[in-house]
Amino acid sequence: MHAAHRPARRLAAPLALALPVLLAGCSADPPADPPPPPSAAPRPVGMDAARDELAALAAAAQDRHLVARYNLLADGVADRSILVTSANDGSWRVDVPGGAHGGAADISLAATADGLFQCALPSAARPEPPSCVRLGERDDTLPRRLDPRVQHPFTDWLDVLTDRRAPLSVSPAMAPPGATGSCYSVETTAASINPPLDVGIYCFDADGTPTAVRAAFGTLTLAAPPEPAPATVQLAGPVVEGEPLGMEALPTDPASTDPGGVDPVATDAGTR
Repeated sequence: MHAAHRPARRLAAPLALALPVLLAGCSADPPADPPPPPSAAPRPVGMDAARDELAALAAAAQDRHLVARYNLLADGVADRSILVTSANDGSWRVDVPGGAHGGAADISLAATADGLFQCALPSAARPEPPSCVRLGERDDTLPRRLDPRVQHPFTDWLDVLTDRRAPLSVSPAMAPPGATGSCYSVETTAASINPPLDVGIYCFDADGTPTAVRAAFGTLTLAAPPEPAPATVQLAGPVVEGEPLGMEALPTDPASTDPGGVDPVATDAGTR
């Protein structure tokens, strides 16, 4: 009778030994990782490569010192010629025809070791000799009421393009008409009242020369090969005390522009 139960005991013994091992193996398996959230999805390889290429070209532009002329095309405004000077000592100057008073006044913006300046240039609407007003330290931000914006692609926006922490999305783009170089479409990825730069298209030659920019202010296109840079920039005129020229157009005299206005001299002559 006892002999009849021996096979069952022999079978039960190995099972009893194996069961804890199997249970331990199952309990040792780590839980499956949850799927990553949609925001953690990998970025396309091409976009990362474009961001790296643009950052490298913008870094080269920061070291590129030159004198270059650009054509500026903007809706509703006659084409203008912008002169950009990036001197060997890091100072810079950008001459902007029609850069103030709603396009009626020509100005020059410059940053030197002595600060940031706006210079009023002679023009048909302002025939006075050139003069300059100090706006602050050389790295100060221009208030919007004084900012023509065309100087930014050659100055502080280069810092943004080289900063990999800046909230930007970069992809290859077609060059604007008449432009050369490698071009990139730049978008901001974070909502902001004051974005770090204008979204648009930025183009550079391999040596870092900016060749074109299409942004909110219009389209800048390199008009001729750059010339060698000076040692430092010179202000367009003497520094004086006074108020800088604003972007807003000056009010006009209603008596001279109102078609319904009456010339008092002519009225008096007609009643005599």
